[in-house]
Amino acid sequence: METEYPPLPPLQTGIRGRCPRCGQGHMFNGFLTLQPECEACGLDYSFADPADGPAFFVICFACIPSVLLGVWLEVAFAAPIWVQLLVTGPFMLATCIPPLRPLKGWLVASQYFYKAEEGKLA
Repeated sequence: METEYPPLPPLQTGIRGRCPRCGQGHMFNGFLTLQPECEACGLDYSFADPADGPAFFVICFACIPSVLLGVWLEVAFAAPIWVQLLVTGPFMLATCIPPLRPLKGWLVASQYFYKAEEGKLA
């Protein structure tokens, strides 16, 4: 007999890196590596394929402001390269790396919640 699980919002479970079915188990086995299955309910994560989705969102929402900061520093102050590296480098790392895991978790949880699957020809 299979246990019934209430539907959990993908935003709530995905950003926290929790299982999209039970909300208890961990989804990740490292920074971005998905576990084979949930340790709490046994959900197999082989259905999940977020591909380049997290990287796309990070590029759109984090890398563009980093580049704009670098361009602004250059135009406004004619900053030397060492200033660019000391200012824009950490800013880029701080805005690009941390959002990858929550975004990947959200995309995997959304795939489970909306029962996304590969398209089929009719």
